[in-house]
Amino acid sequence: MSVNKVILLGNVGQDPRIRYVETVPLAEFSLATTERAYRNAEGIEIPERTEWHSIVMRGRNAETAEKYVRKGAKLYIEGRLRTRVWEDRNAIKRNVTEILVDYFEILAR
Repeated sequence: MSVNKVILLGNVGQDPRIRYVETVPLAEFSLATTERAYRNAEGIEIPERTEWHSIVMRGRNAETAEKYVRKGAKLYIEGRLRTRVWEDRNAIKRNVTEILVDYFEILAR
C-alpha cells in the first residue's frame, strides 16, 4: 500500500495562468505556506520561513480557479505530488515538483 497525499493551507502568489490541453482547462499558480518564527530549546531564534509550491488544477477545478482565485486569496488544498523531468532548449535536464489538486476551498480574500 502507498499514499500520495498533500494538504496545504496558504496564500496564492499570483493570479492563475489558464491554458488548454486538448480542450481541457489547466490552471497553474504558486501558493505560499509560512512557518512561524520561534525560539528553540536552547533559546536560539528561528526566523519565519516561507515555502512556495507549484499548484496545478484541471477541469472544473481550473474553471473555478479562473473565475474566483486571485493573488492573495487564502486556499485550502488537497492533492498529490507529481514530479516532471524534461530537457530544455540547451539539453539541460530540468525537473519540477507540483501539487495536482483534487479538492480545494477558497477561505478568504
